[in-house]
Amino acid sequence: MKYANLHGYSDVEPYEVVRVISDKTIEVREMKADRDDSVVLDFVVGGFSAHCSNQNAQKWIISSEAGAPVFRIRKSKSGVWKCKHGQRFKLSETPYKYYDYNF
Repeated sequence: MKYANLHGYSDVEPYEVVRVISDKTIEVREMKADRDDSVVLDFVVGGFSAHCSNQNAQKWIISSEAGAPVFRIRKSKSGVWKCKHGQRFKLSETPYKYYDYNF
C-alpha cells in the first residue's frame, strides 16, 4: 500500500508511506490537502451554526509534503495500524481526505 489515511472520528487525513521497515512497522508523513473550490458546498441554517447538506461532494487536491515530519506507525495485535499516540490509520492505494462540516 502507498498511503495510510488517519481516521479521527469522522475526519480523515491523508499520509504517504515513506518507508516499510517490516511487515508490522512503516514510516509515514502527512500530505498536503487543499479543498477544490470548484465544488460549491451548500450550507443552510441549523445545528450549532449551519448544516452542510452536500458535504459528500467535497473534493480535495492532495499532494506530497516533503518537509513534513516522518514518524512510525505499527500494526497492533488486533491488526489495526496505530501511531505511538494511539491514532488509527488505514492503509490504502489512494490518499483520502474528508472533513465533516457538520460536527
